[in-house]
Amino acid sequence: MTANLGGVDVNPDIYQIRSSRSRQFTTFDPVTRSKTKRIMPGAPASTIVESDTPGIINRMWLTFPGWFWRHWETGAGNDPSTLKKLIIRIYWDGEAYPSVECPVGDFFGIGHCEYKHYVSRYLGMSSGGASLQAADRQPNEHVQSARYGSSIYAMNGGVRVNRKSYNGTYEGERNAYIAFPLGGMGAGMFALEGTGAMSHFSLHNHPGLLNEPLVFSAIYVKGSSGSVARVLEGAVPMRKVLGTRTIRTPGPGSGLYGRHYGLPRFAESTFQARFPFGTIELRDPNVPANVTITGWSPFIPLAADDSSLPAAGLEFTFTNPTDEPLELVYSFNAAQFMAAQGADNHRVLRAEAGTGFVLDQPAVDGRPWERGAFSAATDHPNATVDCSWFRGGWFDPLTMIWEAIETGQCLEKPPVTEGAPSPGASLFVPLELQPKESRTVRLMLSWFVPETNFTIGVPATAQEAEADMTNPELRFHKPWYAGKFADLSDLSAYWSRNYTRLREESLRFADSLYGTTMPAEAVEAIAANLCILKSPTVLRQADGRLWGWEGAGDEIGSCHGTCTHVWNYAQAVPHLFPELERGIRESEFNEGQDAQGHQNFRMPLPIQPADHDFHAASDGQLGGIMKAYREWRIGGDTEWLRTIWPNVKASLHYCMEKWDPDETGVLSEPHHNTYDIEFWGPNGMCSSIYIGALKAAYLMAEALGDDQADKYKALYRKGRVYLELELFNGRYFEQKILWEGLRTPAPTSGEHAWNVNYSSEALALMESEGPKYQYGKGCLSDGVIGAWFAEMCGLGDILDREMVTLHLLSVYEHNLKRDLSAHVNPQRSGYALGNEGGLLLCTWPNGGRLSLPFVYSNEVWTGVEYQVASHLLSLGRVEEGLDIVRTCRDRYDGRTRNPFNEYECGFWYARAMASYGLIQGWSGIRYDACDRTLYVSPKVSGDYSSFLCTAGGYGIAGMKDGKPYVDVKAGRIEIERVVME
Repeated sequence: MTANLGGVDVNPDIYQIRSSRSRQFTTFDPVTRSKTKRIMPGAPASTIVESDTPGIINRMWLTFPGWFWRHWETGAGNDPSTLKKLIIRIYWDGEAYPSVECPVGDFFGIGHCEYKHYVSRYLGMSSGGASLQAADRQPNEHVQSARYGSSIYAMNGGVRVNRKSYNGTYEGERNAYIAFPLGGMGAGMFALEGTGAMSHFSLHNHPGLLNEPLVFSAIYVKGSSGSVARVLEGAVPMRKVLGTRTIRTPGPGSGLYGRHYGLPRFAESTFQARFPFGTIELRDPNVPANVTITGWSPFIPLAADDSSLPAAGLEFTFTNPTDEPLELVYSFNAAQFMAAQGADNHRVLRAEAGTGFVLDQPAVDGRPWERGAFSAATDHPNATVDCSWFRGGWFDPLTMIWEAIETGQCLEKPPVTEGAPSPGASLFVPLELQPKESRTVRLMLSWFVPETNFTIGVPATAQEAEADMTNPELRFHKPWYAGKFADLSDLSAYWSRNYTRLREESLRFADSLYGTTMPAEAVEAIAANLCILKSPTVLRQADGRLWGWEGAGDEIGSCHGTCTHVWNYAQAVPHLFPELERGIRESEFNEGQDAQGHQNFRMPLPIQPADHDFHAASDGQLGGIMKAYREWRIGGDTEWLRTIWPNVKASLHYCMEKWDPDETGVLSEPHHNTYDIEFWGPNGMCSSIYIGALKAAYLMAEALGDDQADKYKALYRKGRVYLELELFNGRYFEQKILWEGLRTPAPTSGEHAWNVNYSSEALALMESEGPKYQYGKGCLSDGVIGAWFAEMCGLGDILDREMVTLHLLSVYEHNLKRDLSAHVNPQRSGYALGNEGGLLLCTWPNGGRLSLPFVYSNEVWTGVEYQVASHLLSLGRVEEGLDIVRTCRDRYDGRTRNPFNEYECGFWYARAMASYGLIQGWSGIRYDACDRTLYVSPKVSGDYSSFLCTAGGYGIAGMKDGKPYVDVKAGRIEIERVVME
C-alpha cells in the first residue's frame, strides 16, 4: 500500500492495524516512569520518551503549573515565550536527525510560535492523533493546496492523513457530498455536485433538495482507435445508491428507476471551488479527451439585481492531449422536469436566445403557481436541438437518446405538434479537436416561475380580508425577477447579452476574495457560507426586499421570517449588499413593529404588517438597534437614519420597559432569545447586547440632536458596571438566575408559562434550581456576544477588554472539544459527533451545571463557532480563533457533510454567515462612510492583505511596508483619513 500526498510518495511500508497494541509512557505511571523524564526549566535537552517499537503518537500531554493560559499573559510574572523556546524533537528508527523539530506550542496546534523546522515528510496532526513517517531527511516545502484523498490510517508505523487542505481539491471519498449551489439570491437554485451531476433542483420558490430529475451532459469521442461515449460525470457516490430518495421517482429499493446512474461515466472526478465558481476535472484512461467543467452564477458585490438572476452557466472545456485529431459531440439532455403533476399541457419549445430548448409548463386551471419554464441554450454556431424525444413506455426515452449519444448523432428535431408531449429534449454541439487543442462549450441555463401559492406568518386579519385585497403582491409571494422581466424570453435575452460582463465581474470578486494573505481556513469558511445567499434559504420579493428562512428543509423552508435573533449573526449581506440589509431593517422597524415598540421577530411573507401575539426576542430586537447603527455607518446616509429613528427609539423604550423596568442597565425580567427559551435574570449574553444597543442609541441620538442621548449613555454605563462587577467571576461572565421578586409572575403562573411545561418533577427542580432552561454558572460561548456585535458594528469596546478576552479564552479552553466521542448530547447531535471536534454552546468548568440547562446547550453551531472565532481574532488572539475555524471546517470535509452547506435547524443555515466577520476580525480593517475614515488595527505582524467591501466599492486592503493601503477593484472608496488603532 502506498500513500501519496501532493504527488509525493510516502514510505509504503505501512503496518497492519491487526498487529497493533497500545502503550503509554507517563511520569505518573510507575511501570513506564523509568523511560520518561520531567521537563525542568533551564535544563539541557533530555529525552522525554523512549520506545523500541514502531508506533503512532495518539496523545501527548504536557502539564504546566497554575492556569495554563497565564504562560501567554505578559503581566502574569511568567515568560510569555516559554512555548516558543521549548522545542520538541521526534526521532524515528534511530535516525540522526529529527523527523519533527518545532516549538511545542506549534506541535500542539495552539502556539503563537514562528519558528518551524520539519524534517522528513510531515503529514498531519489532528485531535485524533499525530503520526510521522521517516523518509528522506530533507525539509519539506510548505504546501499551499493539497488534494483531499482517501483517509489512510494504520497503526505501528502507519500514516494518518485526515485534516483538510483548505480551499483545496476534493476527490475520492471527500467528493461524495459536494453540492455547490448555482442560482441567484432569492431566485432558486440547482446544485453542481462534485462528480459533475446536477441535483437539488429548487426552481419553484421553495426548496427541492430531493429533486434530482433526469438531467445530464454527455460526450462522444472518436479517434483512430474507435469511439467511446460517457456521461460527463464521475462515479456515482455510493451514498446515492441506497441512502437517498428523490421526489417523483421510486426509492432505491426499486432499483433507482428514472435515473441515469447506469450509463457509462468517467473514472475520476475532482472538485475545487473559488466562489462563485466551481470547477470539476474529469479523467478516464479509456477516454482520449480530458474534460473541465466550470459552473458559476453571477455574484457581484453591490450589484444586487445582477446577483439575483435565476440563471447559471456551465462551461465544458474539452482538451485533446493526444497526437492525433479527435471528433467530439457534446450533448445536454433533460427530461421534462418542469411538468406539473398530472398535467398534460406541458411542452418543449425552441429557445429564442441562442440555440437550445425550453421546458415549458403553461398555467394549469386553478393552479397558476405551477406555471414555469426552464431554458438551456448555447451560443455555439454549430449546435443542433432535438425537441422531440422518443415517446414510449418503460425506459424507452432514455434508451433511445443514449443510442443517439453513443453513435455520435447530432439530432435536429422540431417541437411536437401532435399527440402526447415530448418527454424531454437534447442539445448537441459537434467539435473537432486537433492535437493538444482545447475548446469550450458555454451552456446558459435560466428559469422563470413567476407565481406562488405561498404565504406564511400573515396575520389572521389579513387572511380574512384576502378576497378584498387590492394589492395582489400582499396575497402570495412573487419573486423579484418576475417583476423585473416579462417572461423567460426576456430574462434569457438579458442573460445571453450580459453573460461575458457578468462573468468578468464575478471573477473579479473571486480573484479579490481569494487573492489576499488571509488564512486559507478563514477564506474557505467565508466563501462556503456565501453559498447560503444562492440557496432556497433566501427569497427576494417583487419590491426587491430580501426575506429569509433560518435554513432550508427538503421541501419547505425551516423557521420563517428573517428571524432577528438568527440573522443577527449574519455579517455578509450588510457589507456586500448594504441596500438589501437596509431593507431588512426597514421591515423590522416598520411592518414588524407596533406602536408600543414590540417587534415580531418573524416577518410575514409577503412582507406586510405583522401580528403581535407572541413575546419579543430580546437578543433579536436589541441587536436590531445595533444593526441600525451599523447600516448608518456603512451607508453614510444620515437622512436614512433620521427616517427610521423614531421607531428605533420606540423599540429601545419597549425593551427597557419590558425587561429592565427599574433601569438597572441589565435585563432582569424573563426575556426570550435565540435558544428558544427565556432567560430569567441578568446574564452576559443578552445584557451585553442590551448595553451595546444603549451605546448605539446614544451615539445615534447625539448625531440627530435627540435629548435622550444622555439618558441612554448613563444607562449604558450603569449596565456595564453591573456586568463587570456582578456577572464576571474572574474568568468569564455568568448568569444570575432570578425568578422571585420580579414584575413578572413565576414561570408556572397562567399566561406567563412561556410555553414551558412544568410537571410535578419540574416543579420540584424549580424549588432548588429555579426555572427550567437557564445556564447559571456556565461558560457560555455566546456569553459576551454583545461585545462581538459592537466590534462588528464599529461601536468599539462596550465592556472591559481584558474581561472579554478572558471570557473568550475560557470558552476556547473549556468549550472547544477536539473529540466528541465521550461527549453526552441528548439534543441534536448531527451537527458534530463521534471523533469530530466542535465548540460546545456551554460548559460548566466550575461546577453548578443545572439538571435541565437551556435547550441546545450540548450542541455545536457553526454560527456560534464563527462568532467566537472572529471575536478572538479581533482581540489579537489569532491562533485561538483560527483553531476554532479549522475545527469547524474539518467537519465539512466532503466525506460526511457538504463543505458548501453548513446546517443547524435546516440546511444553508443563515447564522453561519457569521463567518464573514472573520474578515474584519483578522484584518482589523473597517471603513466608516459617515466620516470617510479607514480604521486599521493590525492583528498580525508585517505586511498583509484582506478583502474589503464598502457601500461604494470593494477591493483589497492591508499593510504594506508598514503603511496601510487600499487597492480598489470595483467602484469607488472615498478615504479622507486613516486611523491606526
